[in-house]
Amino acid sequence: MRIRSSIDRVPPVALVMAAVVSVQFGGALAATLVPSIGAVGTVALRMALSAGVIVLLVRPRWRGRSAADWRAVGFYSAALGLMNLAFYAALARLPIGVVVTIEFLGPLTLAAALSRRGRDLIAVGTAAVGVMLISEALWTPWADLDHVGIAFALAAGAMWAAYIVAGGHTAHRFAQLDGLAIALALNTIVLLPIGIATAGGRLIEPEILVKGFGVAMLSTLLAYGLELLALRRLAASVFGILLSLEPAVAAVAGLIILSQTLAPLQLVGMALVVAASIIVMGSARRSRQPATAD
Repeated sequence: MRIRSSIDRVPPVALVMAAVVSVQFGGALAATLVPSIGAVGTVALRMALSAGVIVLLVRPRWRGRSAADWRAVGFYSAALGLMNLAFYAALARLPIGVVVTIEFLGPLTLAAALSRRGRDLIAVGTAAVGVMLISEALWTPWADLDHVGIAFALAAGAMWAAYIVAGGHTAHRFAQLDGLAIALALNTIVLLPIGIATAGGRLIEPEILVKGFGVAMLSTLLAYGLELLALRRLAASVFGILLSLEPAVAAVAGLIILSQTLAPLQLVGMALVVAASIIVMGSARRSRQPATAD
């Protein structure tokens, strides 16, 4: 009770910012794993460790679920797994600030499509210009661009949008964090054998396990928990605006953990995406509760 009372005294804006920092620094930490165990191995390790902790804490109900329940959580689990696979594959090729900025086009476009406001569509166009700047597509020869990395980042954004939609359906059918716990368990069942086949014994090396546990805690359990606590006391529009800062926080995490730097024009592109996100997500979320993001 004392812990709950202490958390309740923390401003909700501070909780959301802590969640944003947590998920992006978790992503930067994951980028140090990808060269060693690959994107699939990194996702499998994160899912397995996250599932192990959350299933023990939540103890979700498995029996008595309808076919519609399993379809909802199945789509949610697939979107979650594919989003992370594409994200980590992009991290192997591009700086984390670039990946998160490009990825943000997914939920940004979804929010603009749902709002159907002309101002929001203009904002998405502005964000597209920002992505062109941060990807260096305007001044880099086409042959020199990392097309695969950009494609993975765009795929991660599309899966993020699908994750938001599927997460909404799952939230209506599963109480508390049951849907998330089951989705993580399903991802573990599918991905862990593939991760073991591709990464082998490296998955259980002490340094890899410690980093994997850090990624699982930062990017999944701590981030989602802080967001849920904040949403009880924070307007949805404010929540959406704060989430729009994720590309900038990702760039800071990349600089601190990975020593990744961005050129001035790339920073301008990031600023355009953040500004567009504040406009679109702030207005779109005034009438809808937001879904948590990865």
